[in-house]
Amino acid sequence: MKVEVGQELPELVKHPTTRQLVQYAGAQGDFYEIHYDQAYAQSVALPGVILHGLLKAAFLGQLITDWLGEDGTLKAFEVSYRGVDMPGHPYRCRGRVTRVEGGNVELEVWGEDEGGKRTTVGSAIVEVKG
Repeated sequence: MKVEVGQELPELVKHPTTRQLVQYAGAQGDFYEIHYDQAYAQSVALPGVILHGLLKAAFLGQLITDWLGEDGTLKAFEVSYRGVDMPGHPYRCRGRVTRVEGGNVELEVWGEDEGGKRTTVGSAIVEVKG
C-alpha cells in the first residue's frame, strides 16, 4: 500500500437514525436520555437527541479500517468531542495522512456536521504492509 503525507482518506458519510441510537444504547449500555428522549434532551438545553460520542468514534474507526482493508492494522486511536451531532443529519468522516515513518502512518481524522463544522477530531496510528 503506497501512502504519502497529505493523502486524504476516502470520505465516509453516515446517516444516523434515532433507531440506530436506541440500538447502540442497548449494545453499549449507555441509556442516558439525551440519546433517545427528545423532551429530556431539550430540557437540558440540547436542540434534541444527540449521537453517542462513542458511536461517532466508531464511525471514524470505520473510516480508517475501510481505508486500510487487508493492507494494514489500526494500532492506536483517540478522539475528542467538540460539538453535538443529531440523527437525521449526515455525519461526514474524513481524514488525511500526517506522517509516514517506515510502515507506521499517522492520521488526522475528524467528523463533520452537515455545515462542515468539525464536531469530533482525532488521530490514529496505523501499520501498513509494504
